[in-house]
Amino acid sequence: MAYHCSIRNRNYTFSNLKTLLAKATPFRSGDALAGLTAASYEERVAAQFALADVPLKKFLQEVLIPYESDEVTRLIIDTHDAVSFAPVSHFTVGQFRDWLLSDDADTATLQQLAAGLTPEMVAAVCKLMRNQDLVSVAQKCEVITRFRNTIGLKGRLSVRLQPNHPTDDPRGIAASIADGLLYGSGDAMIGINPATDSPAAVATLLHMLDEVRQKYAIPTQSCVLCHVTSTIDLINQNAPVDLVFQSIGGTEKTNSSFGIDINLLQEAHDAAQSLQRGTVGSNVMYFETGQGSSLSANAHDGIDQQTCEARAYAVARHFKPHLVNSVVGFIGPEYLFDGKQIIRAALEDHCCAKLLGLPMGMDVCYTNHAEADQDDMDNLLVLLAVAGCNYIMGVPGADDILLNYQSTSFHDALFLRKLLGLRPAPEFEDWLHKQGIITEGTAFNSIRGELIKGIIQ
Repeated sequence: MAYHCSIRNRNYTFSNLKTLLAKATPFRSGDALAGLTAASYEERVAAQFALADVPLKKFLQEVLIPYESDEVTRLIIDTHDAVSFAPVSHFTVGQFRDWLLSDDADTATLQQLAAGLTPEMVAAVCKLMRNQDLVSVAQKCEVITRFRNTIGLKGRLSVRLQPNHPTDDPRGIAASIADGLLYGSGDAMIGINPATDSPAAVATLLHMLDEVRQKYAIPTQSCVLCHVTSTIDLINQNAPVDLVFQSIGGTEKTNSSFGIDINLLQEAHDAAQSLQRGTVGSNVMYFETGQGSSLSANAHDGIDQQTCEARAYAVARHFKPHLVNSVVGFIGPEYLFDGKQIIRAALEDHCCAKLLGLPMGMDVCYTNHAEADQDDMDNLLVLLAVAGCNYIMGVPGADDILLNYQSTSFHDALFLRKLLGLRPAPEFEDWLHKQGIITEGTAFNSIRGELIKGIIQ
C-alpha cells in the first residue's frame, strides 16, 4: 500500500510502510549509508505527516519483513496482546503521540499497555516526537526487575560497574571493582567484557566475581559478557552464572550473524533459571543492542536503523530480562555521526524500550573517531536521568581501556544521584550504609582501606 502527502503543491508518495518509516526518521548517517533517508528536509516532513495518519492497526497488517521468512516478525505477531492493545487500537500514530503526552497516559496505564504495543508502533510514534517529548513520555514509564536487588524503581538510578581489563588481570579488575563500589556503583550488576571468549578464562572471572560478592555479602548480580553458547556450557559445568548475556538484533539475519536464534536464547534462559541463584527475583537475562548493528551485518532488510533497533526489543521482551542496554554510540560514526545524532538515538531507544516494557539502561558513549565529545555525553547523561533511565555504565575514568571507547564514570553516576536526588537500588543502598560507604543524604564517607585491600587480595 502506498502512502501520500502534499506539501506546497508538491506530491510525495511512499511505496510501502517500510519506506515511509525510513523517510520519516530524523537524519542519521547510517540511514544515509543504507540509502534509506529522505532526500530533503521537506520530504522528511511529508513522510512524518503521512505517518501521523497511519492507524496503529496497520502495523499488525503490513509487516516489514515477511512472516514466513523472519522469526522476529513471527515473534512480534504471535505474541501480540490484543486485550492490552484495545484501549489505543483506534488511534492513528499522530493521535497516539498526543495521547502519550497527555495526563491520561500515566504510569499504571502505560504498564498495562506495554504488551499490546509492537516495536514498529513505538518506533513510528517516536519519529513524530521532539527530544523533549521522548524524555516526557519515557519518564512516565516504570519497569521494575529483580534478581538479588530491585532495579527500575522511580527515584532510583543504578549503575553497571564495568571493570574491564585488556589482559583480564584479576588484580586490575579487582582494583576497578573496589573503586566502583566505594563510589556506590555496581547495583545494576558487576559486568566484565572479557578480553577472550575462552571458557576457562570466563570461568575464572565468574568465580572471582562470585567470591567477592559472597565475601562482602553484596546484594548485586554478576555477568561475564561471553557468547551465550559459552555461558550455557559453563552453566552445565556448575559455574556461578548469575545473568546470561547476549547481543541481539531486530532481524533474524542479524541474530544469525551473532550466532544465535530465539530457541538458543530460550535454552540459555531456562538453564540460568534452573540455577535459582536470584534471591528477590528471577529475571536472568542481560541483552545489549545498538542502532546500526543490523546495517553493519548487512542484515537490515531495508528497514531504517531506529526501527530495526526497536524490533530487537521484542526479542528482549520475550525473555523478561533483568537488564537491557543500548550501547548507543559504540558502533561508530558510520551509523551515528556526531553528538547530535547520538543524543537523539539514545532518547529514541530509551523511550521505545520503556514503552515496550523493558528495563532499559544506556551506555552513554562515543568512539574516538566520532564527531562527539564529553560535553555531548554530559548533556545526554542528564537528559536520560531526567527521563528515568534504569541504569548507566560506571567505567574507571569513563575510559574503557579494553574496548577503547569513552563512556561514563563512577563520578558521573554520583553527580546524577546528587543533582537529581536519585538513589541506588534499595537493597544495595542498605549495603552501602552498613559498609559505611555512604551516610544519610548519600554523602560518601572516606575510603575504607580494608575493603580495597580485601577485594584486591
